[in-house]
Amino acid sequence: MNTVFIAGHARLPSGMAAKSIYDTLTITAEIDKKYGVIVTASCTLATVHGREYVQQLLRGYSLQEGIEKPVQEVKDHYLGKAGNALESALKDLFKQYEQYSSINKHPKS
Repeated sequence: MNTVFIAGHARLPSGMAAKSIYDTLTITAEIDKKYGVIVTASCTLATVHGREYVQQLLRGYSLQEGIEKPVQEVKDHYLGKAGNALESALKDLFKQYEQYSSINKHPKS
């Protein structure tokens, strides 16, 4: 398999529809192992439209180039209550990716 599945989590603000279902927002991403590109992504927003929109925002970004551009995309284009939670979950996902990358760049002896 040429991809890895990584998740990032963040607390949801009160007053959101998804809050009645989940306490945290999760972003999951299938990431190309070689280039770090987000092949597809999903999140636990309450509406299908919101989940699809976030997927469109994130698809195609290479995590090898950092998380700043995808976070800025969320800031610029997602204007819902979950914006800060999406940013935090993305940063957590990136942290998980960095841990995965550091382990897999230096094979164990």
